[in-house]
Amino acid sequence: MSNKIGLKEAMSIGIGGMVGGGIFAVLGLAVSLAQGGTPIAFVIAGSLALITSYSYVKLSLVYPDSGGTVKFLNQALGKNICSGGLNNLLWVSYIIMLGLYASAFGSYAPNLLSITGDTSIDSHLYSSMIVVFATAINYYSITVVSKIESYAVIIKLIILLVFVGIGAYGLIGNPNLNQLTPEHWESPLNLLTGGMVIFVAYEGFELIANSASNIVDPEKNIPRAYYWSVLFVIALYMVIATVTIGSISFSEISGAQDYVLAEAAKPMLGELGFTVMTIAALISTFSAINASLYGGSRVSYEIAEDDELPHELTSRLWNQPIGLLITAILTLVLVNTLNLESISTSGSVGFLLIFAMVNYSAFKLFKKINANKTITFLGFILCIIATIVLIAQQYSDNRLGVIVSISVIFSCFLMEFIYKKRKDVY
Repeated sequence: MSNKIGLKEAMSIGIGGMVGGGIFAVLGLAVSLAQGGTPIAFVIAGSLALITSYSYVKLSLVYPDSGGTVKFLNQALGKNICSGGLNNLLWVSYIIMLGLYASAFGSYAPNLLSITGDTSIDSHLYSSMIVVFATAINYYSITVVSKIESYAVIIKLIILLVFVGIGAYGLIGNPNLNQLTPEHWESPLNLLTGGMVIFVAYEGFELIANSASNIVDPEKNIPRAYYWSVLFVIALYMVIATVTIGSISFSEISGAQDYVLAEAAKPMLGELGFTVMTIAALISTFSAINASLYGGSRVSYEIAEDDELPHELTSRLWNQPIGLLITAILTLVLVNTLNLESISTSGSVGFLLIFAMVNYSAFKLFKKINANKTITFLGFILCIIATIVLIAQQYSDNRLGVIVSISVIFSCFLMEFIYKKRKDVY
């Protein structure tokens, strides 16, 4: 029983995975796209996550495995180029998320301490240093990684809830409250696009799947863990967005887009609030980097073990999967070549496509997993529509992000195709 986890621990995994660096990284971006309708954009994205969590519940109950998403796709699609390409995309999406979290860390850190005096250079330096530091911790001890996550989840939730409580009180009489009225909302299409660009802020609920085999009383606790954690985070994000937009003007949000939560704490708590929220962002993004490095290296190991990537990826370096070092190196390349919006778009496209196929997997296996065909198919269709809308809408405003997204997807399947062909030859 020592490896068993209860409902609270399972929910902590889901909430911790979602409320990682996501909200700190993408809130400013969300406001730039949805304006006063940002809380609605978060609800749209969260609703898609909630529908998809139904498929994860049904699949986790029947196929509880540490492989999580990798296992589900292989069960439904078989071990072929399609499942292999999707699993490769999952690994790359972990790397993209790491890039997003590291970029957010690099955006907040110079506000506390400047290294060179140039914010852009400082941002890249901090982003790179935190990836190297987190990689060193992962090599040093997985126990340390676990302890950091346990404390970080508590600290960041306490700070965010205090921010919400004080911020809600500070909204009384604030003239910026007018920004939340419908005339300041973007069009429904832009609200949908805004929600999909920031969908990465919800992707972490899928981490519950990797722990499903260890959850006590799974029939009762697995559904609760998924649904309650997603609903809690939807409510939290909605309130955070409301407090932020009601506290400071759109121009102030635009000027501090990469560290907007810290800026939003100023009207209530002054420079102390700015500093505390910046520290919370650094703790949160660091813990997210820490956990995602661990998760990414395990995903690459699982894929290689299933013979969908070269078996050399199951080898170890300094007692950790070689995928850890590869994940870290690719993350360093990413954070020093792409901007935040392009990274966020690529991450959202990747996870929307993966979640579409998880919903399809549940639809295909509906008899075995006792799932509702309508809900699973609805999840599949909505994820596909959201992916198409996101790519189409972002093509005019963020062409680089779209090109990167499509290139990543194509490369993942091409890599799998080449590997399978070479394997068949030899």
